[in-house]
Amino acid sequence: MSATVTPASRPPLATGARGRRKWSWLRGTAIALVTLVFALPLVWMFAAAFKTNVQVTDPSVGLWFRPTLDNFRSIVEAGQIVRSLGNSLLVGVVSTVLSAVIAVPAAWAVGRFGMHRTGSLILVARIVPAISLLVPWYYLFAQMGLVGSYTVLVLSHMFVSVPLIMWVMISFFAGLPVELEEAARTDGLSAFGAFWRISLPLAAPGTATASLLAFVFSWNNFMFALVFADDRTQTVPVTLFNFISYASTDWGGLMAAATLITVPVLIAAVVGQKYLVAGLTAGATKG
Repeated sequence: MSATVTPASRPPLATGARGRRKWSWLRGTAIALVTLVFALPLVWMFAAAFKTNVQVTDPSVGLWFRPTLDNFRSIVEAGQIVRSLGNSLLVGVVSTVLSAVIAVPAAWAVGRFGMHRTGSLILVARIVPAISLLVPWYYLFAQMGLVGSYTVLVLSHMFVSVPLIMWVMISFFAGLPVELEEAARTDGLSAFGAFWRISLPLAAPGTATASLLAFVFSWNNFMFALVFADDRTQTVPVTLFNFISYASTDWGGLMAAATLITVPVLIAAVVGQKYLVAGLTAGATKG
């Protein structure tokens, strides 16, 4: 009669499970620390928007204080921040839409037909410092009577937005299966018809990503608005700069205005998060 042998326990599996739990805990801790480091300035800005100027400059006042809406009330009653928000929204939306209308078909042509020289020129236009063009631009636009208008702001922002959208979309279109367009051409569509009905819908995540990046650039741009805008067309970055004077700084008003400026971008990022992640992932793995 033979004895029954009981299988021995497997401590290596338990050790592996503990190792995975330990690694997961370390990764979660690292992510939390990085998130805290990057979120701390935003938390301080949001908190300072509800403080008085004395509380903002007092190191002993942390996150526990009696909030006030006086900063928001004062900047809204002044009127300039509301006008600047409208100007930034107008310039950002118009420049982004026009840039996408120009850049997306151009990126499809470059990516689909292997126009490498054109792609190199786009890269050159992308890396040229825009500040080096401000003087000739100002002279040219002044001669045309456009300085101080919305047109000059839209055109100057498009100088950066068009290469940005093209550079993002070239690799995206190059990674799309060419067989889909060939099948559409076989069914009687033209080259542009195949782009419009086949490639463009498939490139929606990349287009949303590139357009969002272009809009954020336009929303945050300070240099073009400082040189080309006037009091009527002034955008929000220039309005923020006006809170800083030689003698003193209105920290409460500055933080309140910065909060109002940040909220629309955060909302756009949250709403377009799905397309943003999909577009960045596709653009990084295709090409």
